[in-house]
Amino acid sequence: MKRKKPLLSTSSDVTLGMVAAASGVSPSTVSRVLSGSAQVSAEKTERVRRAIDELGFVPNTLARALADGRTFNVGLLSQHFESPFYALLLRGIEEVLTPAGYALVVSSGHWNPEEEKRCIASLRARRVDGIIVLTGGLSDEFLVGIARELPVVVTGRTLQAPGLHSLKTDDVEGARVATRHLIERGHARIAFIGGDATHADAQERERGYRLALEQAGLDVDEALITAGDYIEAGGARAMERLLAQGADFTAVFAANDQMAAGAARVLHSRGLRVPEDVSLVGYDDLLNTAHASPPRTTVDVHIAELGRRAASAMLDLLRSGGSRVQSPVPELIVRESTRSLARDAATIG
Repeated sequence: MKRKKPLLSTSSDVTLGMVAAASGVSPSTVSRVLSGSAQVSAEKTERVRRAIDELGFVPNTLARALADGRTFNVGLLSQHFESPFYALLLRGIEEVLTPAGYALVVSSGHWNPEEEKRCIASLRARRVDGIIVLTGGLSDEFLVGIARELPVVVTGRTLQAPGLHSLKTDDVEGARVATRHLIERGHARIAFIGGDATHADAQERERGYRLALEQAGLDVDEALITAGDYIEAGGARAMERLLAQGADFTAVFAANDQMAAGAARVLHSRGLRVPEDVSLVGYDDLLNTAHASPPRTTVDVHIAELGRRAASAMLDLLRSGGSRVQSPVPELIVRESTRSLARDAATIG
């Protein structure tokens, strides 16, 4: 009886058996990790992935596709390639999909639902095995319809449907914790720079801000709330508006780190120091936040980990049609941009 050729090969001299020996598991376990065809313990999966990286093993996805009809490509609908937030998400997704033998086909929708639909159509034309949608403006109904035909993982919303798994960061709680941190440090006049009001996460971060004030028995001053657009320039413009209007505040909570950076730049240009004159909190914990001057307090939503979990959920859907993966929990990271306010401190205005 003629033995079948293995479905997995490499573009080098490294073999699947060598990966198995280096990771201390069987070749069949390596195959399962690569294909996502069955559950493998996290410890064994990590050993296999480490061996793959160290040996430079490259699965022959063409042979696998010919064998079972899959392309071993996963579509990714992002929003802005230039955004550090989406760059971190992409990194996390690749960290899980690449060792499993999947390649990403990436499109950017720029928060335009019609453009996003064109991206989805292009990804489907490339016969991807599934699609990961990073937030965006597509309707729930549209996503549910796509999930009837191929697996879909979507971030930034709560949605349940066959063939679809959603991952939603608790932005209300994250913003509440950020605002409460300032309140606990004695601040009652806290300005809020929000994101694009058409985005659900921006609405939820404002809700968290308002909730923290309400729970502390503090009045919400609408004059201290101004809209941004999730980019640094928008944060700068929002801070300029607050100062031009004569708003009095001792602290600022910006709904993302990019806007916090813009706000900090304007404060510096006006001779106002962080945190001596104004305490400042951001959101997301982007890579440069810890290296800001001063290092900025923020809410870590574990962006790369969210990407890894989105990719893991996709592998679950491809393997079994369902997933129980959950989003990371937001975590307050206290650095040097906030200080306790003396009782007789003057407000900015």
